[in-house]
Parts: sequence; structure tokens; C-alpha cells
Amino acid sequence: MPDNTLRARDEAFWRTFADRYEVQPGPINLENGYFGRMSRTVVEEYQRNIELINRSNSVYVRQRFEQGESQKISSQVAGLIGVAAESVALTRNATDGLQALIRNYNRLQPGDQVLFSDLEYDTVKGAMRWLARNRGVEVIEIEHPHPASFDSLLNTYREAFTRYPRLKLMALTHVTHRTGLVMPVQAIAAAAREHGIDVILDGAHALGQFEFDLNELGIDFAAYNLHKWIGAPLTLGFIFIAPERLADIDPDMGEMHFPVTDIRARTPYSTPNIPALLTLPLVIEEHHAMGGSTAKGTRLNYLRNLWVKPARELSGIEVMTPDDPRLYCGITSMRFVAHADQQPMVERLLRDYNLFTVVRSGAACGPCIRITPGLTTTAADMMLLTTALTELR
Repeated sequence: MPDNTLRARDEAFWRTFADRYEVQPGPINLENGYFGRMSRTVVEEYQRNIELINRSNSVYVRQRFEQGESQKISSQVAGLIGVAAESVALTRNATDGLQALIRNYNRLQPGDQVLFSDLEYDTVKGAMRWLARNRGVEVIEIEHPHPASFDSLLNTYREAFTRYPRLKLMALTHVTHRTGLVMPVQAIAAAAREHGIDVILDGAHALGQFEFDLNELGIDFAAYNLHKWIGAPLTLGFIFIAPERLADIDPDMGEMHFPVTDIRARTPYSTPNIPALLTLPLVIEEHHAMGGSTAKGTRLNYLRNLWVKPARELSGIEVMTPDDPRLYCGITSMRFVAHADQQPMVERLLRDYNLFTVVRSGAACGPCIRITPGLTTTAADMMLLTTALTELR
């Protein structure tokens, strides 16, 4: 077995990392998909940076941060996904980045078509509908069959590409926030390219859960979060634009603080959370020291499978995410089949078993309960979840 697979099962090893995080007494958090914890040392560094910027104010920012430190930090962020520094611009989060990419994409003409599926983030759906109102394009909305498979997901897109010949742009989510389904991005992007369709990738949940190569995936436009699985403070994310495609994204609302050849012109110019940005070098160092996305993802998948495998055998429980290793990560959703409304069962999990979870809705397959372990989650927590599902079904 690979070293990461062995380590994923080593509770003592992961306890050494879990002990680096402050955890408030209370419910067991199985909703780590919202945002991740900062380690104790990152919190301390963040506090020091808040105090530094508060003391020095614009003197430090003008003389040091804007004169080179910000670009060094961008370069380190670009290193997380193995791309050139000039192809990355920092944002507050993936949502801000996706909205900027969508609204500034300049290759659309009235009558063109844009596409998204039921599994996209609601803000992305809203941005694509904004294009219809403001650019005169037609929005195509598709639904994925449930249960999903690699072939069914790919075929749904292939059928849409053939049926709608005026498609020019599509949104695609790498890891869906509703069910945790990992989309076969490389195959979908290749099919889109055959039809002349550009893809804007929502990587909000992907970064930090597994390794990927954007060039291999065939992705030219993407947005990511740093506050989910990388361990950064809130308010940090970034966009990626392949350098040869920069001209296809306009400067944001005529942004002129940076040259038109600078990717930073593609996002709104504002005063960022400088203390948080100054904390990123330590965040990235700790991410790599922990073993990076491969080690984190292997651990999260192990915890996921501890509850999913027994849950598959329970009548009255439906696990929404397939077990094809190409299509799942640590995030997985389920539902109690006897209940149309899953919220009362979320409340039972919390009240009777001290397990904090969240309902996700909006997918064509119906509402579900999202289960997301984190780096402080233990195998015992997963066993408790299994007990709860067994008794509540």
C-alpha cells in the first residue's frame, strides 16, 4: 500500500495534526465543507500580521507589500497548482473569481448559448443568467441523471453539445458542493473543446483534496478557494487564466490600476485583507508539511469510506455519491429515503448524537444531507455516524 494510504488509517499520526487546531467543545463537526480551520500557529501568525498592519498602516503596505511582497505571495499560490505566477490573480474567494470570469468573458454574441447543470453553485447559476439578461445569450440548463456514473455524466454533456449547436461557454464544477460528486473534468472539457465551447471551472472544493494538472485537464479558466482545504484565513481565493487566453477575459469594468496584459486587471481593484495575505506563506508551508493535497485527500477519503460502506447496506438510507474512485472525495451526501424533508433528520443527528451536518438542496436528485469530515475528524466520529444512521433509518 502507498505510504499515504497507510497513514490515512493511522489515528495516532493524524492526532498529531489534529492537536494543532483549536476546537471549541460542542457538536462533532461533520460540516467542514463550509470553510476549514486555521492551525494554531496560523492563527497566531494572522494575529501578528493584523497588529503589524494596524501599527504600520499604509507605510508598510505602500513600501513593502505593494512593492514586491504581494507578487511573491501570488507566486507561492500559483505553485499550489503548478502554474506560472502571471496566470494567477488573488481574490476574496472562488465566488468572486467565478463571477469576474463569467461577466468579463468577451467572446459571446447575442444569440449564443451558455450552459450549466443542476449541480452548479447557485451564484454561478445566477451569473450565467446575468449573461442572458445583459448579453442577449440563451441559457441552457441541464440535469444529470441519478445515480450518476462516469459515462452518464459525460454523455449528458455530449448530448447537450450536439443538441445546442450555438453553445459557446459552460460552467463546470470540479467537486459539487451539494453531493461531493467529482466531475470527470478532463473528459468533459475535451468533448467541449471539440464543439468550440469554453469551460469556466469552479474549483472551490477541489483544491487541497486531490492533485490535478490544469493543462492535462484542458482548463483555461478556473477559480479556487484557499479557506477550505488549504487552511488559510477567510477572504482568500484566486483565479487562473491560461496566459494565451488572457485577452478573452476583459479587464473588470474597465479596470486601469494594472496594464491590460496583467491578470490582476481581471478582478475588482480594492484594498484586500492584507494581514490574511501575509499569512499565506506559513499556510502553504504547513499544507506541504502535512503531505499536501494527496495526504489530505487520502485521509478524507478513508474517513468517508468508514461510514459510506456500512451505510450502503442499510435499508432506508441512500448514499447519493457513487463509489467510483474517479467520482468521489471526502465530501459525500446521503438521505433518509422515508423523509421528503431532510432538515428534521439533521436536527435529530444533532440533538440525539451530537453530530453537526447540513442539508443541501437544488440538485435534480432532491435534497440531501452533506457529510464532510475534516482534518480533526476521527475514525470514532465516523463510527458514531454509522450508529446514528443505523438507529435513525
